[in-house]
Amino acid sequence: METAGSRRSSRTPALALLAGALLAASAGCSSGGSGSAAASGSATGSPGPAPSVSNDLQAQYEHTVAAVLPSVVQITAGDSLGSGIVYDTKGDIVTNAHVVGSATSFQVTLADSSSTFDATLVYSYPTNDLAVIKLTNPPTGLKPAVFADSGKVAVGQILLAMGNPLGLSSSVTQGIVSAVGRTVSEPRSEDSPGATIPNMVQTSAAINPGNSGGALVNLSNQVIGVNTLAATDSNEGGGQAPGIGFAIPASTVTNLANQMIKDGKVVDSGRAALGITTRTLVADSSGSGAETGAGVVGVTSGGPAAKAGIQAGDVITKVGDSTVSSSSQLGEVLATMQPGQKVQVTFVRDGASKTTTVTLGTL
Repeated sequence: METAGSRRSSRTPALALLAGALLAASAGCSSGGSGSAAASGSATGSPGPAPSVSNDLQAQYEHTVAAVLPSVVQITAGDSLGSGIVYDTKGDIVTNAHVVGSATSFQVTLADSSSTFDATLVYSYPTNDLAVIKLTNPPTGLKPAVFADSGKVAVGQILLAMGNPLGLSSSVTQGIVSAVGRTVSEPRSEDSPGATIPNMVQTSAAINPGNSGGALVNLSNQVIGVNTLAATDSNEGGGQAPGIGFAIPASTVTNLANQMIKDGKVVDSGRAALGITTRTLVADSSGSGAETGAGVVGVTSGGPAAKAGIQAGDVITKVGDSTVSSSSQLGEVLATMQPGQKVQVTFVRDGASKTTTVTLGTL
């Protein structure tokens, strides 16, 4: 998965990349100029007729961009930037937690304005990589986005990703819904605890650093998700895998954002938890007796795991019917379960395998 460091981009690298792209485009035009003229039958280089396109589809694209792009903003936190979505006329803006990082004050640039507005943090919820910030003095005419019913998102739907990739403000890319219901684990970093996020929308629309927190939009002018990260290709040295991006679904966004705005925090995530902190353990060939699994580092007093007898030092190897070989895999398994659900948890203590029944709590 894309690292948080690559997701958040400063202005300076963005300008350098833009310059490189322009130079490449100039070189391409130069080498292909004579061929183009010959093909058009014109020695003067005058433009040929406009290419034939589907007027209906193009009109839909243009209408959606015009309707939704004014709701997408650029967020600057220190020397890093990302995107956000206007949530209401009071100045609340939803974005990713890794966009805000540890900052509590921000500069926000609206899509239709070169002026910046001050904003402060309402709440950040890294567990689901979502945050809400609020404009200090919201201008009149703010246009909140309309969020879709996530249950109606279907594979094959045409989508537009809107945001500020590499600092290029108000950019739009195009793709489709590639899959729904993906459970994705983010890498741990300074700005991310390695959140495991369920039910994400996978898209082929390009999502690049700076797009995080922006809008993934259908052609009904509705936000179906918040752009969050792109996959990386381990065969390419960790480089970004083209055409594989992920967005947090609209239903999750609205549920958590409403809580942050109303209560100043998330009071009910709707996600299951064991009430433990873990780290990945990998067995070696030394015969030391170490187990591969999620090693329990801490146990919340009175929490689900504590009530079931799980202790620090135990290594969880199975939850229900699912084998657990790492902390991230444990998170992925729990993301498919519900608070209050009873589940069998297998763990190793002092070389002996044990099983206990845990009533899951809330993350």
